[in-house]
Amino acid sequence: MTASPPPAHMTVQRNGLGIALRVAAMVCMAGLAALVKWCSSRGVPVLEIIFFRNAFAFVPVLLYISRTSGFSVLKTKRPLGHLMRSTVGLTGMVCGFTAVSLLPLTESTALSFSAPLFMTALSALILKETVGLHRWGAVIVGLAGVLIMIHPDPAQMAVKGTIFALVAAVGSAGAMIAIREIGRTEPGATIVFYFTLAGMVLGLASLPFGWVIPDLQTLGLLILAGLLGGVGQLFLTEAIRRAPVAVVAPFDYTQLVWASLIGFLVWGETPRLATLAGALVVAGSSVYILLRETRRFRRT
Repeated sequence: MTASPPPAHMTVQRNGLGIALRVAAMVCMAGLAALVKWCSSRGVPVLEIIFFRNAFAFVPVLLYISRTSGFSVLKTKRPLGHLMRSTVGLTGMVCGFTAVSLLPLTESTALSFSAPLFMTALSALILKETVGLHRWGAVIVGLAGVLIMIHPDPAQMAVKGTIFALVAAVGSAGAMIAIREIGRTEPGATIVFYFTLAGMVLGLASLPFGWVIPDLQTLGLLILAGLLGGVGQLFLTEAIRRAPVAVVAPFDYTQLVWASLIGFLVWGETPRLATLAGALVVAGSSVYILLRETRRFRRT
């Protein structure tokens, strides 16, 4: 006997909650990026920031685990899988935080939107997934949007920051691929826990190589960065539990709104027209890829 589908109003309510959680996650991620930029400008090294980002993210993460699945979920038979996912993900995080410290907040955020494009390419190369002409076309259009954003004129572009931002996007894409593979056997809470642990260990290992002692204000902001990062990660997880990926993922691009607002209010940054135009092209291409993948999985 098959269960009847939930009533339409219940589906709408769940989707609405999922969207709200996804938007809240983007507010957290924009705030995290702003805190990273601020602390970096105060002379705090990137790896020290990564330590605080992950150490204090444990507070909401462990509370979440204790109230949902319980700590038995931390048992794993895939230590090498977690190590690979953490290595790729932390490479992206280090490059992403470095890019945030070097570029305007809106620009570094917009460039991070290219991750789904790289994920599509990597899924074909690494997972040997079939990528049709429609999705390859969307990747090409999206990469054209990236070129619009970076304005490849050596006299005008911030070369170093742009390179770090694009490497971060590739790292994020690689992490998505790794999560897709390890997620077949490992719960989301397990993946988040071991990634956070690896980030804390990496940051702590950099202690002998030039940490600074932050003043009380900067210390408070570093702790807040960790809490925001952890809460944002949990909001992302809960959004997927409440609503389909195809419903909530397009709202990731609201992060650009929050980043632009924070950048303007705190640093007086005015987004370049090319950045906004390119971001729209990349966002449109990424959403198209998402919709195509969703249809493909529904058929299988």
